[in-house]
Amino acid sequence: MSLNLTQTLTFLLVLLITITVNPTSADRYYSSSSSSTPTPLAEWASARATYYAPSDPRDVVGGACGYGDLLKSGYGMATVGLSSSLFNRGQICGGCFELRCVDDLKWCIPGTSIIVTVTNYCAPNYGLLSDGGGHCNPPNKHFVLPIEAFEKIAIWKASNMPVQYRRIKCRREGGIRFAIDGSGYFYSVLISNVAGVGDVVAVKIKGSRTGWLPMGRNWGQNWHISADLKNQPLSFEVSTSDGVTLTSYNVAPKDWKFGQTFVGKQFES
Repeated sequence: MSLNLTQTLTFLLVLLITITVNPTSADRYYSSSSSSTPTPLAEWASARATYYAPSDPRDVVGGACGYGDLLKSGYGMATVGLSSSLFNRGQICGGCFELRCVDDLKWCIPGTSIIVTVTNYCAPNYGLLSDGGGHCNPPNKHFVLPIEAFEKIAIWKASNMPVQYRRIKCRREGGIRFAIDGSGYFYSVLISNVAGVGDVVAVKIKGSRTGWLPMGRNWGQNWHISADLKNQPLSFEVSTSDGVTLTSYNVAPKDWKFGQTFVGKQFES
């Protein structure tokens, strides 16, 4: 049985409402609607953005920040890789940006913006000119998005688009995650799901038989230390780029094992 125009419009309206009130965890970061207005940390600035196709493996490997499978780690498709001018050698990993398409009435989707988390690095290509294909060459400020995110603000045919960006506070569900790995007396901890400004600048770890021990940044948000912390409950002190420090006591129990992930407190967003 065919639907008349009124029935068709009613069906589409119901479908739209259903999609809006039941977003996926990743989709919640795409829109900056009035019901979830982000807290800006900086003014709007100019940059450019491109996208990569779904067949690209970078969503599985997690990229230069070390988060692993981005879907399993909770970041979904609301992610971005940054050029050298923005990446700051990995310190920005975990930070959040709001992007909007500008200056192109043909390709931009009016009134839209997306919120993305930094999970990767866009390496420069010095075989190409900065204005001739070397999108991520210094001093360019460039964002590389999954096509699913790019299409929230622009038509995919636009390719290399002018955008505006600003740092915002990150919103996360649950606490900070501490994934412990290593062997012997070497410990590596991946810190993820950080709210607030999102980017971690310093980490300390403490066992029940030690004082607070500073950890070094290995790469991205992987932090390491050489110490004897076996058979001790572990506490963590995490500092972010805005100068805020959060302490989570006894996050891992005495019988923790390498390969386990534990959840601590969370920064305010």
